[in-house]
Amino acid sequence: MDLLDIDDLTREQLTVVLDRGATIKSLGGGDLLAGQSLAMIFEKPSTRTRVSFETGMTQLGGHAIFLGPDDIHLGHGEPVKDTARALSGYVDMIMARVFDHADVVELAQYADVPVVNGLTDDAHPCQTLADLLTIRETFGGFDEVNVAWVGDGNNVCQSFVLGSAMVDLDLTVATPEGYGVDDDVMARADGLGTVPETTTDPQAAVADADLVYTDVWVSMGQEDEREEKLAAFEGFQIDEDLLGDRYLMHCLPAHRGEEVTDATIESDNALVWEQAENRLHAQKGLLAWLQSE
Repeated sequence: MDLLDIDDLTREQLTVVLDRGATIKSLGGGDLLAGQSLAMIFEKPSTRTRVSFETGMTQLGGHAIFLGPDDIHLGHGEPVKDTARALSGYVDMIMARVFDHADVVELAQYADVPVVNGLTDDAHPCQTLADLLTIRETFGGFDEVNVAWVGDGNNVCQSFVLGSAMVDLDLTVATPEGYGVDDDVMARADGLGTVPETTTDPQAAVADADLVYTDVWVSMGQEDEREEKLAAFEGFQIDEDLLGDRYLMHCLPAHRGEEVTDATIESDNALVWEQAENRLHAQKGLLAWLQSE
C-alpha cells in the first residue's frame, strides 16, 4: 500500500488513519514501529515535513534516515527505479518530498515497501490528513462545516479538494482565472463524494464559511513567476475584513503580507499551529496503519 495522493485511500481507510492518529495523539503510540526505519528523500527542503516524520518515527520506536539532495541523486546519478529497489532492501518505508510527481509514482512502482508522498508539485496528501484531523477536532466532525479555500489551486489545494470530497466537507474554492484546480482533480472529486463549488470571488467564497484556508501564492520553484502572480492574486489576501470571525488555516510557511496578513495569522482565529502539530499525529497514524496492513 502506498500513499501518493489522498484518494489512494478509501473513505473507510481515511477514517481509520484519522482515528489512529487521534488515538496516538491522545494516548501515545508506544513502540508500534520498533526496529523499523523510514528513508526520507528530500529534493525540496521543509521544516514541518522533516521534523514531523523524523520525530514521529522516533516516538513510535523507529528510526528515520534523512537523504537530502547531496546524499542521493534521485533520477540523475541513478535511475529512480534503481534507488527504489536498493532502498527496499534497507528500510521498511520510504517518504519522498520531490518536484516531479512522476518520481514518486516510479518509486512506488519499483519499491517493495510502502511509499509516502511527502509533497510533489501535484499533490500533498500528508498535509490533507493533518487538515482533516484539525477540522474534525475543531468542529467535532465534518457535518455542516463550510470551508473556503482562497488563493492558488496548487498541490495543497488539490489534495484538500479530494480529501474534502471523501468526507463530504462543504468546500468552496476561490482562485483567480487561470489558477484553478486541475480538471482531472475535479473529476476525481466528483467520483469520491461532495464536489466543491468554484468561484473567482473571494468574498462570495467566504460568505457562508466557518473556516478560511489559504497557502502561498508563489511556491518553491516558481520564483520567476512572482511578479505575475502577485498581480493576478490582488484581492485574494486574507486580511481581517475578509476573515471576520472565521477560523484560519494555512499549511505554512506563510508569506506574511502577501496571501495572509500578520494580524490574521497571529489572531485567536488562527488554527495554523494546531494544524502544524497535527502533521506529526496524522503521519504517525498513517505510518502505523501502513505497517499494520
